[in-house]
Amino acid sequence: MGTENHLQLNVIFLPYLTPGHMNPMVDTARLFAKHGANVTIITTQTNALTIQKAIDSDFNSGYSIKTYVIQFPSLQLGLPDGVENIKDCTTPQMLEKIFHGIMMLQPQIESVFQELQPDCIVSDMFYPWTVESAAKLRIPRLYYYSASSFSSCVYHFIQKHKPHKGLESDSHKVQIPGLLDKIEIAPTEMDEFQRKENDMTILMNVVYASERRSYGTLCNSFYELEGGYEELYKNTIGIKSWSVGPVSAWINKTDEEKANRGNKVDLKEEPYWLNWLNSKQSDSVLYVSFGSLTRLSYAQIVEIAHGLENSGHNFIWVVRRKGEGDGEGEEECFLQDFEARMKESDKGCIIWNWAPQLLILDHPATGGIVTHCGWNSILESVSSGLPMITWPLFAEQFYNEKFLVQVLKIGVSVGAKVNKFWSTVGEDGIVGREELVKAVKTLMGSEESREMRKRAKKLGDAAKRTIEEGGTSYNNLMQLMDELKSLKMSRN
Repeated sequence: MGTENHLQLNVIFLPYLTPGHMNPMVDTARLFAKHGANVTIITTQTNALTIQKAIDSDFNSGYSIKTYVIQFPSLQLGLPDGVENIKDCTTPQMLEKIFHGIMMLQPQIESVFQELQPDCIVSDMFYPWTVESAAKLRIPRLYYYSASSFSSCVYHFIQKHKPHKGLESDSHKVQIPGLLDKIEIAPTEMDEFQRKENDMTILMNVVYASERRSYGTLCNSFYELEGGYEELYKNTIGIKSWSVGPVSAWINKTDEEKANRGNKVDLKEEPYWLNWLNSKQSDSVLYVSFGSLTRLSYAQIVEIAHGLENSGHNFIWVVRRKGEGDGEGEEECFLQDFEARMKESDKGCIIWNWAPQLLILDHPATGGIVTHCGWNSILESVSSGLPMITWPLFAEQFYNEKFLVQVLKIGVSVGAKVNKFWSTVGEDGIVGREELVKAVKTLMGSEESREMRKRAKKLGDAAKRTIEEGGTSYNNLMQLMDELKSLKMSRN
């Protein structure tokens, strides 16, 4: 028993405070604990509350896992109490304050590292300074990348070759050098910090420098999905990399676990959306969700509503309510009228603010998804074997779209062209209802979609196999944990 304990890995996980980064990292932390590591997740009070049920459940099942809560400086920054996550921002000013608040956490986090003396730090990419912390403790720092190896390669080759420099027009497409597939992109589709130098460019250069100095990268992906790009990534960056995904499928197996991920749904009394889904035929419903950070303009919401209605297909649409003073009046009235009309026709179902996405994607009636191309949503859809309508909005989402549509061939594009964070997209960036109708009809009822469905289903089966004993992601996790144990022994 002594040796066992001596060999138990103490691992600290440090997630970034936004759902797209936090959810996969918490799932990964839980995986480590389920395979014998002693895990500590450092986060703030409000963020801890969203994951506590899952952590307590693991702890009560005998796994060594806990959260370590640090103080978020809301008061100091003039932020409302409890606003500690990027998803809770309602204005760009608020966003800036949260970014600043996250940076202010460094001294507190450093002292937790000193106190707990871990054997390894798994750090979100947006804490580049943890590479120094790990060096001081003489332990490995793993760079946690919550997106695809493909998008990572795209970022690096655009940074390196700057193929868009000197183009006469921003809408002119250019090929990205270095990739395994011929991928063309217009500057308007590139991440804003790559298009033109700004504060984010400086931060990202620091992030990339820390990546190359890390012991390795931990990635929520799987070999059967993008093995070629995983190899390209390793060779390009020159560090080790382990893909251990899809972590959401690995960790959330029961309906209750799926319902509690990121929030909580009581399944004892059947929710109205579940009754509605149960009444629909297999593969007949389109699930529409733009993730937790998207803010769509009123004009765009109107186009989506009419597009969904005009397509004639059943749909479930997750709509975020506007906050106080967020111009909610007109939009709220429009959406309430729309919701009443859909109830009457029984064609559509609206879920306000948050939906248990894993449960809905796995429901037999769900036949496809309209997605903003966030990597978590993509992996969750792939795990459920579903084809996608791609509607990227910002960050690496346009790169993910190219991967889905051109490489995997399981996506239909609506033709979004402007990479912009939040609802700052001008009228020129709005996708019209006709484009949505066309994409829905292609995905839900065309000859083309039959082949797409076959490919999506094949990837869904591969996603299930890769996390089973002997599967690629399973073996990667075991190999990584063994390697970390050897490093621990060599230090002792």
